[in-house]
Amino acid sequence: MTHSPPRLILASASPRRRELLAQLGVPFEVVTAEVTEHEDAATDPRVMVAHNAALKADWVAARHPDAIVLGADTTVFLDGAALNKPRDAADARAMLRRLSGRTHTVFTGLAVRRARDGLRLEGGASSDVTIKPLDDTVIEAYLARVHTLDKAGGYGIQEHGDLIVAGYRGSLSNIVGLPLEETKQILTRCGLRA
Repeated sequence: MTHSPPRLILASASPRRRELLAQLGVPFEVVTAEVTEHEDAATDPRVMVAHNAALKADWVAARHPDAIVLGADTTVFLDGAALNKPRDAADARAMLRRLSGRTHTVFTGLAVRRARDGLRLEGGASSDVTIKPLDDTVIEAYLARVHTLDKAGGYGIQEHGDLIVAGYRGSLSNIVGLPLEETKQILTRCGLRA
C-alpha cells in the first residue's frame, strides 16, 4: 500500500511566493488567509513577520486540519521602522526616497501548521539590500514599470531591480518573499521532499 504525500497549502495571495514555492517541486495548492496582518512600523520586524506568518498559517490550518499549511510574511526594515506595503503611489515614492543610497534589511517569517496533530514549526531569514542613489526621474521610471503597492518597501528586486538595486547579501529568494533554503528545510522536517 502506497501512502500519498501529505497535502501542502500555501497560505498566501502572493504570486511571487507561489512561483518560488513551485521551484521546490512539491505539489501544493493556494488558500488565501482572510486575516488582518499586524503592520505597526514600530514593532520589531522579526516579531512582526513571525506573527503574521503564524496568523495566516493558523487561519488556513483551522479550515484544512489534515493539510500542512505554510504561511509567510516579509517586510523591509530601515532606521528602526518597518516599511510594509505602500498605501498608494505617493507612499511608494516616499519609501523609495528613504531607501535611496542606503542598505536595508529584508526579513521573512515562516510558519508551518497542521491542526490535526498540532504540528507547529517556525523559521525565517534576513537579507541586506543596498539601493542605488535615486533621483526623481529614476523613481518615476521605476514606478511606471512596476506595480509596487503589493510589495514591502515599495519595490521588487525581481522586477526591473537593475534600475534601483546596487547589490544584496544573503538569500535572493528571501528578498523576493520566500527564502527557499529555509522553506525546503522546514518542509523536509514535515516529511515533504523537495
